[in-house]
Amino acid sequence: MSSILRFIRSDDATTSVEYAVLLALILMAVIASVRALGTTSGGMWGSNKTKLDAVGF
Repeated sequence: MSSILRFIRSDDATTSVEYAVLLALILMAVIASVRALGTTSGGMWGSNKTKLDAVGF
């Protein structure tokens, strides 16, 4: 238990928290990008399907 308290009080704990926050921000940006790309590509594939259906393919 004392080693946990010592870690929390040390500078390493502060650095760990900063890295965790930075990682969370990066993950949020990646997830938002993937969702936006998925929506765009989904529309593209739907448009392609409609065009292929129109020509009887």
